[in-house]
Amino acid sequence: MGLCGKVNIKSFCFNPFRENSYLLWNEEGGECVFVDPGCYDEAETGALKAVVASHGLTPKAIWLTHGHFDHIFGVAGLARDYSIPVFMSPEDKMILERDPGYAQGVGLNAPDVSFKTEDLVDGQILRFAQDDSFKVIATPGHTPGGVCFYCEGSRILFSGDTLFAGAIGRTDLDGGDYDKEIVGIMEKLMLLPGDVEVYPGHGPATSIAEERTTNPFLQPFNEPWETEEYI
Repeated sequence: MGLCGKVNIKSFCFNPFRENSYLLWNEEGGECVFVDPGCYDEAETGALKAVVASHGLTPKAIWLTHGHFDHIFGVAGLARDYSIPVFMSPEDKMILERDPGYAQGVGLNAPDVSFKTEDLVDGQILRFAQDDSFKVIATPGHTPGGVCFYCEGSRILFSGDTLFAGAIGRTDLDGGDYDKEIVGIMEKLMLLPGDVEVYPGHGPATSIAEERTTNPFLQPFNEPWETEEYI
């Protein structure tokens, strides 16, 4: 669990794809949101709900960075049980429609995709508790409607499957577009302050500064432009 400003972050590693699901809350207001709840079965859903209950939290919404099945397994149940809205880019509705087939194709149960979604758009502000807000940053490429959630005040970014520690999201699946993804990362994410903590959809957390200087997929940031070779 991390504490960034007044935002508490509890991460969970769910389902066979080891997807990172996040619970965010503010101690003062007691409100919480779920980011990409990929809880696959009753045990995983129970673990998430137990933290909500133990802190006396009131769920307010589900935010989805994108619509792939490993990120939405728990959405329908949580939305129903807590009567909360689900926010997702409309560009990923086609991904949701195909999710049951994708999941069954790799030997997993088909997720419930019957939930309704409210549209996210680039630059939209999502209010969280009393003092923090998150900006929606559109980063299509891994999926047509991929987005990140950025809180400037707390210096945190939820990058979904767009940016990982030392890697970027794959773009060879339906709707993927490498050019769009790399442009979004370079022109939007890499321009954020270096001390922004990055919480990705898989793997360990990282920072913008770390990815600028070490991520092998972001070579322009790593090339020695100031050496004589480039003068």
